[in-house]
Amino acid sequence: MSRIAQQKIAPFFWFDRQAEEAATFYISVFADSGIKQIVRYGNAGQGVHGMPAGSVMTVEFELAGQTFVALNGGPHFQFSEAVSFRVLCETQEEIDYFWSKLTQGGQEGACGWLKDRFGVSWQIVPSALASMMADVGGGKSERVMNALLQMKKLDLPALQRAYGASA
Repeated sequence: MSRIAQQKIAPFFWFDRQAEEAATFYISVFADSGIKQIVRYGNAGQGVHGMPAGSVMTVEFELAGQTFVALNGGPHFQFSEAVSFRVLCETQEEIDYFWSKLTQGGQEGACGWLKDRFGVSWQIVPSALASMMADVGGGKSERVMNALLQMKKLDLPALQRAYGASA
């Protein structure tokens, strides 16, 4: 039985023709990851999406224990920042690692956001950020937000300094 059937909700990517390339890239970035299944188009794929028989239709893969599916569906749809994937990081080294890997051939954005080379949006954020932002006492969350708005790749020590600064 497919892992998808066991995981009630799984993100589903629509690529033009890069599903296998993207899945292979993503599993190289995240630990506890791998390709689970590749399904190929039959003759019907030529009529539906213009894909040749035998080419990759879907790739089921797992990133850090989370199942994803990628489809080669043609150029009809593009990714946007309306959907992104958040990667929680414990240390600055972890932030640096994911930022470096996922921006290769991609594009840096503001406030910890980036687009990878396939156009998929990611947020690379310290796991402590949510609690810092929720702590409104003494202007802490305001100082953290002001610091965050000046950053592309997030700087955890700078955010921690802003959080701990006196009002």
